[in-house]
Amino acid sequence: MQRFSSADEVLDFAIQREIESHDFYTDLAGRVKRPWMREVFTDFAREEAGHRKKLEAVKTGKTLLPAREKILDLKLSDYIVEAEIKPKMDYQEALQVAMHKEKKAFLLYTDLAGAVEDAGLKNTFLALAQEEAKHKLRFEIEYDDLLESGG
Repeated sequence: MQRFSSADEVLDFAIQREIESHDFYTDLAGRVKRPWMREVFTDFAREEAGHRKKLEAVKTGKTLLPAREKILDLKLSDYIVEAEIKPKMDYQEALQVAMHKEKKAFLLYTDLAGAVEDAGLKNTFLALAQEEAKHKLRFEIEYDDLLESGG
């Protein structure tokens, strides 16, 4: 993991990842064929923008409450090959990409929490890790439902 010399550097790094996630979901929304799929990914783009705002607030001195509960992990993404992003993806492929993206975001925030000494910043990253875990779970449940219904 990259070395940081200050809390601001860690926060800037995390903010940049949220900007990238927002752009990723916005791009993915433009690639899918069905309007309801577009809406799902647009909603996720908004959530990632919300994460960015939370991090920016922390940077100005606000604190986030720690996560109250641990999110269930179905671990489906551990057994699914990561799909390639392509211009016209079907829903199953888009879900595969999204599951892997959220898993990586969860791991990033967990690693960042382990890399900082400040308790408030650690709690912030752990709270964001749980939010990313929630996103991943939503995609895993949708993926499982899709497979059960025959795609």
